Amino acid sequence: PYTQKAQRTHALKNLSFFLLSSPMGFGRSSSSSSSSALKWLGFVTAVWVQSVSGNNYTFSNYSDALKSLMNLTQLELNNLSVAKDVGKAFGILAGLASDRLSTPVILLIGCFEGLLGYGVQWLVVSRTIQPLPYWQMCVFLCMGGNSTTWMNTAVLVTCIRNFRRNRGPVSGILKGYVGLSTAIFTDLCTALFSSDPASFLVLLAVVPFAVCLTAVFFLREIPPAASAAEENEESRYFVVFNIVAVVVAVYLQSYDIIGIKTGAISVAFASILVILLVSPIAVPFHAFIRSFNSNDRDERDIEGRIDEPLLRSEIVEETVIGAAATADNELPPSVNPSNEDEENHGTIVTTEEVEKKSQPVLGEDHTILEAVLTVDFWVLFVSFLCGVGTGLAVMNNTGKE
Repeated sequence: PYTQKAQRTHALKNLSFFLLSSPMGFGRSSSSSSSSALKWLGFVTAVWVQSVSGNNYTFSNYSDALKSLMNLTQLELNNLSVAKDVGKAFGILAGLASDRLSTPVILLIGCFEGLLGYGVQWLVVSRTIQPLPYWQMCVFLCMGGNSTTWMNTAVLVTCIRNFRRNRGPVSGILKGYVGLSTAIFTDLCTALFSSDPASFLVLLAVVPFAVCLTAVFFLREIPPAASAAEENEESRYFVVFNIVAVVVAVYLQSYDIIGIKTGAISVAFASILVILLVSPIAVPFHAFIRSFNSNDRDERDIEGRIDEPLLRSEIVEETVIGAAATADNELPPSVNPSNEDEENHGTIVTTEEVEKKSQPVLGEDHTILEAVLTVDFWVLFVSFLCGVGTGLAVMNNTGKE
């Protein structure tokens, strides 16, 4: 009847208007642009956290002060450094907690533990309190060493989840800044405090605490890129982060080679270094402005489409007639027994496929148990066990008298 035809035409018009006017239909919504900028802002704060979380490698900068104040032998001092490194071995706790606790909670645990561990060491080295018993100092050094595992875990896990298609660049950039953090702390302390061990410990206690508190507000899990264009944009931004890291590394090395560390030059060096470390903040601002402009263009395009006729009468009539003919020829699923067989067959195939894919492949997310059952995990474990310890032994004993 003509009445049913008119009703169907009206319904199609309403549906077309919704699809054209909704942000879900065209372009990205304002929440999408803000989430993209927030994801990059979180990555910038993650870089800052990594830039100040390499304090485990700075023991030689203040170990002589501990040795003289506590009247330690070289063997006892080496055991103190072992206690610090044992703290990193408890990093498995941070890994287990990462699947159960939110990123801000993990960061707070790390920053407060570091503040306590290095804060007590500063109280001893600055002679604010009397030297503590040897076993207590081992506990506080262990806490200081363990604090960085919480920071690193929160940063790496969150950023890898946010940038699933760029895991390699993400892990490389973040670990690279960890390597730079020792030079950052050492050169800043040399420039501002003339390598005073007590002042150096203040930096180790306060700076990571402040940076982690900043990251608590911005580092969140954000949905990863959903299109090829977004992935290409991520790759371009990661090039910027790599360039900044190289510039910071060259700048730190140049300062050490030149050796001119007078008052004015030292202050200028520290100021430029801080500017270089803060400079990646331009990336989230650029991402937000670019997304905002894209949203404006999409909205103008939508408004232009709304002004035009949504559907021509001929197209509507043909669509309605075709839909009515199709509806008349179709049978309910319950009447057609073949549909039920096909659905059951599809269910069986799907179940078999799920069983085959129960074991994740390399590159997918693994639980702790699934990771332990892979050969790749044990290759990495043995490599770190044999390789990292030798480097730590050299760094812990560098500069000993």
